[in-house]
Amino acid sequence: MLYTIENDKLCVQVRDHGAELRSIKERADETEYLWNGDPTWWKYSSPVLFPIIGKVRDGKYRVDGKEYELPSHGLGRISDFKLVEKKADRIAFSLLWSEESLKKYPWKFELLVAYELHDKAIKVIWTIRNHDDHEMIYSIGAHGAYRCPIVHGESFSDCYLEFNKAEDAPNMPLNENGQFLRTKGDKPLKGTKLSLNFDEFKNDVLAYHNLHSDKVTIRSTKSTKSLSIIAKDFPFWGFWTPVKGGAPFLCIEPWHGHADYEDFDGDFSEREGSERLAAGEEQTFTYTIEIG
Repeated sequence: MLYTIENDKLCVQVRDHGAELRSIKERADETEYLWNGDPTWWKYSSPVLFPIIGKVRDGKYRVDGKEYELPSHGLGRISDFKLVEKKADRIAFSLLWSEESLKKYPWKFELLVAYELHDKAIKVIWTIRNHDDHEMIYSIGAHGAYRCPIVHGESFSDCYLEFNKAEDAPNMPLNENGQFLRTKGDKPLKGTKLSLNFDEFKNDVLAYHNLHSDKVTIRSTKSTKSLSIIAKDFPFWGFWTPVKGGAPFLCIEPWHGHADYEDFDGDFSEREGSERLAAGEEQTFTYTIEIG
């Protein structure tokens, strides 16, 4: 089911499946900023990645010696959430563990996803609760697909990413199975600007560790409309558009965690970047989507 929240600047639609944003429209001129999920290119718009990001090696992982399987990006984006709060400018959904989920992810969890409108910004709030009697291990991340170009008639190559701090970071390259290599990639991020062209993404996502920036903005050389993602204290960032090229969107993805390395063979608790949550505790992460 699709729900609407709005204020005098924005009209936003969210669906209960995946607790996923499906539309971000500027009320003044009806400009749409979010990809519509057309499966010709990619059927999602802004999935929540939980309890893994990317792929575990061979789709399998171990917890205390027992093997489990999880699909790419985990359970969040393929699950039906329950609506738990609805106001004019705020909405919240809950995903609670089940006997079925325990077969794939052996913790009793709750994932709360909320969206709040503040002027021309959307605050995204994730709260993870550990309902189990032992420590919980997980990753969580965003995968928002934003229209690029924003303005009709422009092209992808008219656009660029602007970072709010100067960067000098090597990318984390992937192999053909979607696992990271333990080497530096050949797409380093330098300075405060990344020009966009489809060739940059021919080897899949551009992923980076420990960027200085906490604000990344899609801008155009031909118009003034922009969209920013503000995500503080996220150790990994990914930027993605389909490898075949030509898609009219770019994903900006702040992550807590990442896909397995190609040689990783340890316990789930040993995965780089994973979060830990004590029994009975909760943890909250936020980021903001800001319309320029």
